[in-house]
Amino acid sequence: MQAAFKRLSTWLFQLRGPERGEVVLVQRRIFILPTRAGVVFAFVLMLMLTGSINYQLSLGFILTFLLAGVGISAMIHTFRNLAGLHVGAAKTASVFAGETARFGVSLRNPTRTPRYSVALTRDKVGSDVVDIPAEGDAIATAAVPAARRGRLSPGRLTLYTRFPVGLYYAWSYVELDTHCLVYPRPAPAGLPLPPLQPSGAEGAGHGQGHDDFAGLREYRPGDSLRHVAWKTAAREQVLLTKQFSGLAPSQLWLSLDLVPERLGLEEKLSRLTRWVLDAHAGSIAYGLKLPQATIDIGSGVAHRDRCLEALALV
Repeated sequence: MQAAFKRLSTWLFQLRGPERGEVVLVQRRIFILPTRAGVVFAFVLMLMLTGSINYQLSLGFILTFLLAGVGISAMIHTFRNLAGLHVGAAKTASVFAGETARFGVSLRNPTRTPRYSVALTRDKVGSDVVDIPAEGDAIATAAVPAARRGRLSPGRLTLYTRFPVGLYYAWSYVELDTHCLVYPRPAPAGLPLPPLQPSGAEGAGHGQGHDDFAGLREYRPGDSLRHVAWKTAAREQVLLTKQFSGLAPSQLWLSLDLVPERLGLEEKLSRLTRWVLDAHAGSIAYGLKLPQATIDIGSGVAHRDRCLEALALV
């Protein structure tokens, strides 16, 4: 029975699993039913029609058929409010485990008719309602709890509307082929960093200090923007980073070996995440050694994000 019901739902609601690219809401993907107010409205019309027949009220017939025409027109407008929309995935920011990811969904309206009060939901509890201008687009977001680290998909989302008068509920299911990264939950603040390691001769030889200018080298992702030679970049159309000689700053290598063995994997990753955040906040050059990858010494926002991504995918 469960398997038969699942097959029926898949066929009836056009469930195809994750879909790449834009999804067009054609007629067979949109479903419509009367709301509770719509059912009451229909019941009142039946009472009015019965009374008009019994008492032969000409004005009663006119009013009943006029309201019935309004109800039919409202059904068409509710359906057309979703028909033809192009639905695609928008950029979604990464979050830490335990937070809520907000998946962006792009809604594009290629017609000259504006679309009003189009809502997006995942759990039917919270909704994001947007208006889409004629030949324009809008971004709606769906909140998805990020309970575990790794890649998080939004799952099946529901687009719905009750426009214009709330007598009908039209909806469509979409499941986009997109995901966001969920970083490990950081350990509580105040955890001391491992001992810093002086860069020594290697740092001085490669210009990692801050005393005297020693030359230029090609820009590498993670280099501090304060050390970029902007005048030279404007003249030669290439990004170069300033190198300095002298006493190099201390460096920090982070790895699972620095975490007590008694802790589980998730707790170890939680500590490493906290250290990455604290080292970045303190402008300390650091690197990350993991079983599947090694990230060289660096600093900056891009370097921090690379380290957090590696931790999320362990």
